[in-house]
Amino acid sequence: MPNPDLVTIKLPDATPEIVSAYSLSDEQALLAKVRYNRLIDVFLGVAAYSLQNHLRTTVSQVGQIEIDEIYVGVDRQGRQYVMPVQAKGGSDRLSIVQTKQDIQCCAERFPRLVCRPISTQFMSGDLIALFELTIEEDEVRVVEERHYRLVPSEHISAEEFAT
Repeated sequence: MPNPDLVTIKLPDATPEIVSAYSLSDEQALLAKVRYNRLIDVFLGVAAYSLQNHLRTTVSQVGQIEIDEIYVGVDRQGRQYVMPVQAKGGSDRLSIVQTKQDIQCCAERFPRLVCRPISTQFMSGDLIALFELTIEEDEVRVVEERHYRLVPSEHISAEEFAT
């Protein structure tokens, strides 16, 4: 679950108005906002590119899985990444089992790329929580968590720019 005590980072909303007008508050709307606002890039500090939505595939010893969206990316040193994204809208909860399956899938399908699993969730007040996750001692752990609010650019004050 998102930590309600974290700072909110305001970003200019780049979501096309027609998309905002017709989107719902579900997982697909969340994935669209993440994509149009390049939140994966901002959050991880890498150039990230959406590779595929709803990747349905099989994982050995697991069976069929679905990854909500998968990104590939590169950092300024040339390291290449694969970022499976798990998205939850409304009152749905992020899944540890799904995260483990996403990591296992990336190890099988993209063995040369560094896997950086991401979970994202709508919070109250139109906040978007992003988590980078990892496996440590066979447990899913949070590497980083940040909360973003997408606003018109004129709603970001000079004081907020300074901080």
